[in-house]
Amino acid sequence: MEINAQLVKQLRERTGAGMMECKSALVESKGDINEAETVLRKRGIASAAKKSTRSTKQGVIGTYIHPGSQLGVMLEVNCESDFVARTDDFQELVHDLAMQIAAADPQFIRKEEVTQAALDKEREIQRARALSEGKPEKMVDKIVEGRLAKFFEEVCLYEQPFIKENTTTIGDVIKSKIAKLGENISVSRFVRFKVGDTAPAEE
Repeated sequence: MEINAQLVKQLRERTGAGMMECKSALVESKGDINEAETVLRKRGIASAAKKSTRSTKQGVIGTYIHPGSQLGVMLEVNCESDFVARTDDFQELVHDLAMQIAAADPQFIRKEEVTQAALDKEREIQRARALSEGKPEKMVDKIVEGRLAKFFEEVCLYEQPFIKENTTTIGDVIKSKIAKLGENISVSRFVRFKVGDTAPAEE
């Protein structure tokens, strides 16, 4: 059956589960939102949102070197216990995140971390673009905000479509691992190296 986006959004807000998990639960429950919430709870997914406030002091440093050794990534992914950090599921997530960073070149981890300077610059660019396209002045601010959502999707790791499954975001991939492993998981930092891509020397 067809599940509309509004219903998926509603279930997502109630449970904190990822978009794909919500859609799957709604299909299973034939569109009954209460039943879908029960389905998610049985799968352990609805509890993922509650775990997101717990501190993460364990974890691993992961690395990925792209074939040809011209591009590499190092990142720190945290969880709550060294037991979870050693699991295959966690190690697979770290590897996938490193490959994501190598391929999609995010500038920030989360939307909340985008600097005011970067936001102001993007707003200015999109405003000038909208005006040059002849958009009516009263519509420009709305257009700019819409385009900022696309900007976040490009520059924030958690907002990016997953390179292995572009119908889901990295944020949702992490949430599904939180649900499966039963611990909070977060990316705390990363660096991406590309041969020749160094800062210009100071004169």
